Amino acid sequence: MKIPANGFTHAGKFHADDVFATALLQIVRPDFKVTRGFAVPEDFDGIVYDIGGGMFDHHDEPRQTRPNGVPYAAFGLLWRMLGPGLVGERQARLVDENFVQPLDLNDNTGEQNSLCDAIGFFNPVWDSKDDPDACFAQAVAVAKQILEKQIASANGVNRADDRVRQAYEASRDGIVVLPCYLPWKNGLYKTDSLFVVYPSQRGGWSAQCVTDPKTKKSKLPFPQSWAGQSPEVIAQKSGLEGISFCHASRFLITAKDKETAIAACRLVLKNNGRI
Repeated sequence: MKIPANGFTHAGKFHADDVFATALLQIVRPDFKVTRGFAVPEDFDGIVYDIGGGMFDHHDEPRQTRPNGVPYAAFGLLWRMLGPGLVGERQARLVDENFVQPLDLNDNTGEQNSLCDAIGFFNPVWDSKDDPDACFAQAVAVAKQILEKQIASANGVNRADDRVRQAYEASRDGIVVLPCYLPWKNGLYKTDSLFVVYPSQRGGWSAQCVTDPKTKKSKLPFPQSWAGQSPEVIAQKSGLEGISFCHASRFLITAKDKETAIAACRLVLKNNGRI
């Protein structure tokens, strides 16, 4: 669908739904202009959303609902159409699940959401003389920045996937070694990988446990005796020098070099009868 230059949405108090819907349309078409009002003019020529009963209004029955039961709001309806062209089909679905759906759910049910609250704070307070449309434009500008970062992050994952898969194909014993820091979770989803080793953005190397997609927990966490301990205690418990940190939740360690990080993973494998 080609997005026209003009749009119409409802006036009055605005919410994250119509704000992010407008931001999305501005990203797709930078010259997009929106008019706000309480009734759609009969001669309006443009895209209408969150009002008017059309394909991007979610207030009339029967409402459109996702397979998981989360109803669509205007933002979700627009993202369903435009998202795949911005980030690809898979990432569009993930962005919908993790970012769009909570906003749609808030708009449809009032379920608490801190981002929706933050956008709502842009509305004029009850005794303010601020122009509501100017306040709306301020909220859209902030939402646009957030959504642009979300889109850039999703496309960053897309660019990383091939390199992550190459590292997985070269892995041994479930230990995937990356040549640099890469967003890896998408590329290793539902694989048999157990650990990911990569250069830390803080210096040294990190090893991270891969999460089981069903349990949402680390497949093989690092030992409890390492968790939150000093480097000296970790060295004593593990017999390995050079592990500087183990997260209290046991999903992450940092080490002085790649070899030490891999050795720590192999020790966990050995202690669990995997090698």
